[in-house]
Amino acid sequence: MFTERHFLILGATGGIGAEVARILRRAGADVTLVGRDPNRLATLAEELNARQQTADCRSIGEVDKCVGDAADEFGRLDGVVNCVGSILLKPAHLTTSEEWQETLATNLTSAFATVRAGCRAMSKNGGSIVLIASAAATVGLPNHEAIAAAKAGIVGLMRSAAASYAGRGIRVNAVAPGLVQTPLTERIWNRPQSEQTSRSMHPIGRLGTARDVASLIVWLLDPENDWATGQVFGIDGGLSTLRRDARD
Repeated sequence: MFTERHFLILGATGGIGAEVARILRRAGADVTLVGRDPNRLATLAEELNARQQTADCRSIGEVDKCVGDAADEFGRLDGVVNCVGSILLKPAHLTTSEEWQETLATNLTSAFATVRAGCRAMSKNGGSIVLIASAAATVGLPNHEAIAAAKAGIVGLMRSAAASYAGRGIRVNAVAPGLVQTPLTERIWNRPQSEQTSRSMHPIGRLGTARDVASLIVWLLDPENDWATGQVFGIDGGLSTLRRDARD
């Protein structure tokens, strides 16, 4: 399915990014792994026999360089995934200016940098860009003001970019997870009471896994699915659209 195709994954050492990389490698794709932690990056690259590049994806210049270098080395780039992200659960009045700026830089600036560099690199031959939004971008969840704003910004960015680059054969989409059990979110679900509370918010009755989200991302990268662009694909156990009967 992905033989002789090359994909770049930003935030590759996170739970979702690493799973995307594993699925792509098993399907025969070449992947370039990008992350900030050189030790974790090297471990994953060795596991997958993949190219690695250390970069701070909050920097537009660093993303430009790693995308350009990867495209030049392989002679092509078929897709870019941004799995860079953070989560801040605080009401607005308790959120510091530094926390706000960091949330925007990690989530929204890195997404903009991905679109900017990815669309340049794929402008001749087309390809797919996948960003990660959140169910919190559309559902009013308490204490999510900063992260909800950043993720909603990603949705707006995605739709505009999808319109701008459709004529060049570049598809831009976003996935919007609910709570996924990864190291990033462990402090939320690693205690029985908080896990139960979080689970009860998802009508399907469980929290998400990295595999749940990664499988959808890989589907969006597949050129066989080239009629999908400008869409937000919810993968949230029903969190954003369903309400379970209180008697259940």
